[in-house]
Amino acid sequence: MKKILVVLIILVAAMTGGIVYYLNGIGAVDSHDMVDVTVEIPNGSGASSIVAILDDNGLIKNRTCAKINARIGGYNSLQANNYIFNKAMTVPEMMKAINTGDFNYISKTSFQLSEGYRLTQCAQALSEVSPFSAKEIMNKWDDKSYVSELIAKYWFLTDDVLKDDVMHPLEGYLFPDTYFITDSDPSLESLTEMALDRMDEALSERRSEIESSDFSVHEFLTLASIVTKEGCATEKDATHISGVFVNRLKKDMSLGSDVTVCYIFDEDRVDLKVSQLDSDSPYNARKVQGLIPGPICTVPTIAMDGLLNYDKTDDLFFYAGPDGTIYYAKTNEEHDKNVAAHPWSEEDLEQ
Repeated sequence: MKKILVVLIILVAAMTGGIVYYLNGIGAVDSHDMVDVTVEIPNGSGASSIVAILDDNGLIKNRTCAKINARIGGYNSLQANNYIFNKAMTVPEMMKAINTGDFNYISKTSFQLSEGYRLTQCAQALSEVSPFSAKEIMNKWDDKSYVSELIAKYWFLTDDVLKDDVMHPLEGYLFPDTYFITDSDPSLESLTEMALDRMDEALSERRSEIESSDFSVHEFLTLASIVTKEGCATEKDATHISGVFVNRLKKDMSLGSDVTVCYIFDEDRVDLKVSQLDSDSPYNARKVQGLIPGPICTVPTIAMDGLLNYDKTDDLFFYAGPDGTIYYAKTNEEHDKNVAAHPWSEEDLEQ
């Protein structure tokens, strides 16, 4: 009995020691070291190869113990990506993050397409966080063969974007939002489709309303983009400005919008030159009757909803004062009074 007891004690001690050794081996390399370590997990990586990658990056305390954990941990859906870990993390924590593709640990580079951005500004924003220059991006986005491929994929893209008068086919079709790049070597196509996918979501939510309106999707985005640039800081402004434009269209008037002239010259300014205002471009809504060929900027949902729920008003004019207040008028005479009562100073124009 004494011998059996001794053997049992030795076995228990060995098992306890083994468990302690294992738990220590899969623990943190340094519980106080929170410095980020970026780890690339390639496609097709198995649990053992992932352990080797983590070990090579100094994140494994004991490779043997980590391999045991990889085998018994039930990690059956390991996801390739770039992850950011640190030496204070345990092996199970890192393996679980890789197994679930935990977004909190995925390496992210972001770019923002702001509301009212022209396509050239979108290209510049993307170029700052990607391996592509703004020129390369614009060349791709203006490639009609490429755009035709996108038309076949997205219901809201139609041949309207390929018409000769359209300056940039994808203008107004990239949704304004913040986008995270998690791929270490993203293609320009994949980055483009991130923004188109978001536009798909926004338009699909409003698809029945758009189809019930008097506008095609292209016409809808065209007018909504002008509303965006004219001022849709509030829902009230978006619906009222939309109502003014709809009224002018119904009366076969020009939209009279200076922001379309700014688009022609790829700039934002209030003090447009006479030569610019006299431009014969089909985008000059001061001279063109009806809608211009296409959108002039990214379109936020507030502008979309403003147009879908436009105010039933008698107003035909509006004027944005230097303080941002928008003044509406039913007649040209009233409009002129609003302009005279709230003039822009030289200081306002410089700002």
